[in-house]
Amino acid sequence: MWIRLRDSSSTYKRMPSREYANPVDIEENSALLQNGMDQETSSPSWKLSVPHVLVATLVAFLFGYHMGFALCLEVLLLSAISLVVNEPLESISTDLGFSGNTLAEGLVVSTCLAGAFVGSLLSGWIADGVGRRKAFQLCALPMIIGASISAMTNNLEGMLLGRFLVGTGLGVGPPVTSLYVTEISPAFVRGTYGSFIQIATCLGLIGALFIGMPVKNTAGWWRVCFWVSAIPAAILALAMVFCAESPHWLYKRGRIAEAEAEFEKLLGGSHVKSAMAELSKSDRGDETDSMKFSELLYGRHFRVVFIGSTLFALQQLSGINAVFYFSSTVFRSAGVSSNLANIFVGIANLLGSIIALILMDKLGRKVLLMWSFSGMALSMALQVTAAGLSGSGSGALYLSVGGMLL
Repeated sequence: MWIRLRDSSSTYKRMPSREYANPVDIEENSALLQNGMDQETSSPSWKLSVPHVLVATLVAFLFGYHMGFALCLEVLLLSAISLVVNEPLESISTDLGFSGNTLAEGLVVSTCLAGAFVGSLLSGWIADGVGRRKAFQLCALPMIIGASISAMTNNLEGMLLGRFLVGTGLGVGPPVTSLYVTEISPAFVRGTYGSFIQIATCLGLIGALFIGMPVKNTAGWWRVCFWVSAIPAAILALAMVFCAESPHWLYKRGRIAEAEAEFEKLLGGSHVKSAMAELSKSDRGDETDSMKFSELLYGRHFRVVFIGSTLFALQQLSGINAVFYFSSTVFRSAGVSSNLANIFVGIANLLGSIIALILMDKLGRKVLLMWSFSGMALSMALQVTAAGLSGSGSGALYLSVGGMLL
C-alpha cells in the first residue's frame, strides 16, 4: 500500500535532476558560484530558518517523551524505580485487567519498539517519495491516532495497537528530522541546529517526568499522559503546512522555481542565487547512474556507511542506556529520592546538549565526538570502580553517582 521494499540486489534510481534543469541555467550557476559569493559579504540570517527547524524538532521532543515513558516501563520490568513516573505499568495493567501477566507487560513495552523498527525501514522511502513536509505529517498521524487509542482503550489489544502506531511514527520521524534540518540550515549554523534535535529530546524526557508524577496518586492519570503526547503531534502536522519544503528535494524533482522560492523563505532573497549555484554544483557531482543497494554493504560506499553505522552503534553501547535504566537505583542507594535522581540525570543530559550546541560550529564534529566518547569511557570507569568498592561504604556510592551524572 505504501512503497514496497526491494531486495538488496534491486536498484535505486536517483532523481535525474539534470534532465529537468535547463543547460543554460547550469552554466549560469557556475558563474554565479564564483561571482555571487563576492557580492554577498554576510551570511544569511538564521532568524528566517529557525522557526522551520523548531517545528521539525517537535519530532525529537515526541521521541524523548515516548522514550521516557517506554524506559520507565522497562525499568519497572527490571524491578527498578521508574524513570518517568512511579508505577505507571502497574496502574495500566490494573486498569486494563492484565495485572501480574509479565508477558503482557513486556508486550506493552516492546510493541512500541517493534513499530519504530518498521517505521525506520520506511522512513527514507517516504521522505524521498512524498517530500519532507508530508513525511512529517505522515509520521505525526500514527502518533496522534496511536496515542488516542492508548488513552481510550479498555483492553490489552487496544493498548498494543496504540503503542505500535506510536512506534511507527517514531520510527519514521527522527531520520526525516535530521535530513530536513541539514537541508534547510545555513551552513554556518548547521551544527548548532543539529544540536536542537538533542535538546528537544532531553526536554521531552524531562517533560514526561513532570507530567507523569501524579500517576501514583491519581487514578487513570496514565491516560492523560497519552493524551498530552497527541498535542505536540497535532501541532507538528498543522505547523508543517506553513513550513518550507526542502529545496534539495524540490531541486532533485526538477522543480527549480519552487526550490528558489523556498530558499528565499529560508535564507532571504539576496542569497537565493548563490544557494542555487551551490546546489547545482553539488548535484553535478552526484552520480546519475543507477546504484545497487548492495553497494552500501561493499564497494565504493561501504566506508561511509561503516563509519556512520559504527558511530551510532558505539553511541548506544557507550553506557547511556545503563544510565537511564539504573540511575534511580544508584541514587536511591545514596539516599536521594527517585524523583530528584531523574531530574538530576535529565538536567545533566540537557546541559551536555547545550554545551554541544555552543561548541558544535566552533570546534567541529570530530573533536566533540572524541571528547564525548572519552567522557563516557571515564564515566563507565567510575561505575566499574564503584562496583568494585561496593563494600567500602558511602564513598563508592558517591563515586557511582558522579559517574552517572558525568
